[in-house]
Amino acid sequence: MPEGIRPTQNVLRAAIFDLLGHDFSGLSFLELFAGSGAVSLEAISRGADTVVMVEHNDLNAKTIRENCELLDIQLGGNFSLVHGDAFATVKSLSEEGKRFDIVFFDPPYPEKLAKKTLKLLTSRDILHPQSLVCVQYEASENLEIPEDFSVLTQRKYGASYLTVLQRVGV
Repeated sequence: MPEGIRPTQNVLRAAIFDLLGHDFSGLSFLELFAGSGAVSLEAISRGADTVVMVEHNDLNAKTIRENCELLDIQLGGNFSLVHGDAFATVKSLSEEGKRFDIVFFDPPYPEKLAKKTLKLLTSRDILHPQSLVCVQYEASENLEIPEDFSVLTQRKYGASYLTVLQRVGV
């Protein structure tokens, strides 16, 4: 784990998969601000069919590659790492016609990017009807829920909120 990275805590990671379910067979999963890739790697271990990890930081992207090697996960094909900006990548994925069943993001807290990221996801067509969006963000950030989403659950874990949204009415 690179120094300075704030990995998704084990309790939060367990909560995410308790809320989302344990069988990801046949599902597509997108993780923005992937950090070490731990959440995506967990999705792969639970049978996700397609996983895209997006990480801008060079050292974090290198760590994701190393973690994949350690777990014998081949990048390319169904499991990929995009070493680039999350916002540009969402736009690019949209233009390529990519769609995801589950999107998870946990942006760097000091930058307060949760609201901006959620807004971008709703403005680009990368979600299936009924897709789930799981957001981890600092408790001090005010997350505005878009009108075409319902809150399935929202829980506080220390200084973090974990909110799971589902796309509705599409």
